[in-house]
Amino acid sequence: MEVSPRDYQNVPIDIQTGKLLDWLVDRRHCNLKWQSQVLAIREKINAAIQDMPENQEIKQLLDGAYLHYFHCLRIVEILKGTEASTKNLFGRYSSQRMKDWQEIVSLYEKENTYLAELASLLVRSISYEIPSLRKQISRCQQAQQDFVRREEECQLGAAELRERFCSSCKQYGITGDNVRQELLALVKDLPSLLSEVGAGASTLTEAIELYQACVEFVCESPAEVVVPLLRFVGSRGNTTVYEWRTGLQPLRVERPELQEVPEQPKEDSIDWGDFTLEAAAVGDGAAANGGAQSEGIDWGITVEPGPQDDGIDWGDGESQEVQITVLEAGTEVPEGVACGSDALTLLEHTETRSQFIDELMELELFLSQRLEEMEEEADIVAMTQFQLAPAVLQGQTSAHVSSLLAATRGLLGQLCTRSMQHLFMILASPRYVDRVSELLRQKLKQAELLLAKKELMGQKRQEALAEQGALEPKLDRLMERTKELQKLIEADVSKRYNGRPVNLMGISL
Repeated sequence: MEVSPRDYQNVPIDIQTGKLLDWLVDRRHCNLKWQSQVLAIREKINAAIQDMPENQEIKQLLDGAYLHYFHCLRIVEILKGTEASTKNLFGRYSSQRMKDWQEIVSLYEKENTYLAELASLLVRSISYEIPSLRKQISRCQQAQQDFVRREEECQLGAAELRERFCSSCKQYGITGDNVRQELLALVKDLPSLLSEVGAGASTLTEAIELYQACVEFVCESPAEVVVPLLRFVGSRGNTTVYEWRTGLQPLRVERPELQEVPEQPKEDSIDWGDFTLEAAAVGDGAAANGGAQSEGIDWGITVEPGPQDDGIDWGDGESQEVQITVLEAGTEVPEGVACGSDALTLLEHTETRSQFIDELMELELFLSQRLEEMEEEADIVAMTQFQLAPAVLQGQTSAHVSSLLAATRGLLGQLCTRSMQHLFMILASPRYVDRVSELLRQKLKQAELLLAKKELMGQKRQEALAEQGALEPKLDRLMERTKELQKLIEADVSKRYNGRPVNLMGISL
């Protein structure tokens, strides 16, 4: 079936953009060595643009990224107006500017070099430049999302660290404004707190008597005294260890001083001490000895001459007898004076405090077991066994035993709180204050570092946003030039095929 010329004229020509150059060379529209011709043309363009007239449109054309054939045609049209005075009778121009640009246009039109260059520009824009800009913009957008996520993580991490810092300060019973000073202040309040605990032990007298009666009835051992330390604190309060050990009140108490450890210097500061260096002239041996004596150093050694000529008593005389006197430990401490660990209170001293807590727990277990037995009415064996018990055991009710148990647990809870345990550790080791202060300070420092990192992430996010803002106009201009090149190439190829429609395939903008 033959196609009429009129119908054949409307058949479009579809050209794959990636193979546009090969298509033009195969159909002899362009020379295979067009690149060398373009290099010569570019050299002439670079020389010609050095001498251009003052014209706004020419400035806009020269500000563009790349001058091609159609730009050169427009420049020639503009020069026809600016260089009109150089036109002679034969219609030629004597201006060197016009001659240069007319020569450039003729070189472009020779063997359709301009068409190959336009096709190369179009392929490069579609295959490389536009995808590259789109990838850069996509990376900027992805970076912004990552920076936003990391900002949120830093904010949450800093908030969590500050919350942990506040929770730790609450456990220690401080506000956290000055951790070290507040912890030391709590230690100063510890004796009054322990005195309150000692006073609270007096409320457990009835519970202790109940426990004593039960032990005497069940174990048949009336000579054994239960919870002696708890009974002693309940009757006399939180007294000294000396009074508990001897049964006598001390005439004088010499408490050991709490050595307050000075605050550690910062890492960037060096404490050289208070050393003073003085130059000392060293001469002969006598001068050196004399200089040592003149410096005022007392070594604590005195040599006294004895009956012998050399002044040294070696102790090997036959007439002398060697006598060794053994001094009993503690004889240097006068009676009635409490010093050292004996000067501490029962709840301050580690061993007696542990014994006090153990006896409290022992009393608590007894009361809880007794309450459980009293509430189990079906235990006939226990009811029969306690029929012969003393009146102090039979007269107890579940409610009363429960109140005694609550009082015991309340007193035990006061001693076993987290803050009280930390105070005891500070009392036992003053350097514990520095460890706790440094631990809490590290949490705040980490929170500050996370906040600083958050600010850095915010700055990087702004930089990525600014980079995206600079790339998007470039992409828009490149896409506009690409569309323009597509239209120019399609129109030029269409003229060579009697106006048949030409479609460049594979261009998605």
